[in-house]
Amino acid sequence: MFKLSKLTDYAVVVLSDMARRSDAVQTVPQLAERTGLPAPTVAKLMKLLTPAGLAVSHRGAQGGYVLARGATDISVAEIIAAVEGPIALTACVEGSDQACNAERMCPMRGNWERVNGAVRDALERVSLAEMMSFPDFMAPRAGRPDGEGRIGAARNS
Repeated sequence: MFKLSKLTDYAVVVLSDMARRSDAVQTVPQLAERTGLPAPTVAKLMKLLTPAGLAVSHRGAQGGYVLARGATDISVAEIIAAVEGPIALTACVEGSDQACNAERMCPMRGNWERVNGAVRDALERVSLAEMMSFPDFMAPRAGRPDGEGRIGAARNS
């Protein structure tokens, strides 16, 4: 199973919260309180996200963090790479930090790069802003400016 860590999921949560308040410097305690994550986890995330160029640190009494770019300019692939390292589905793909003992004899050598590239490209096309948007079932139906069809939408009688 291809599965991301909870820390990566938490990174999306923290960055999303920061994006909603992009005009203000955010502290670790503020982020922790709003997201419900432990402050040490948020601090660890900020130490990963800042050098990756996703957040900027401001020092001093009024210090904290801000997003380095707008939410539309941050890809899910960047977030994953900041927390997990290079996106590599197997040990034999470019960017993997693992070694494969059978690499010299493997008939699949190099072929996994095509799959890995497709996954990486797909993740690069999804932005943080898209991750923050409401699911389709919560959005108004096309052509219905009154929002009818939305869960919880009031009907005009």
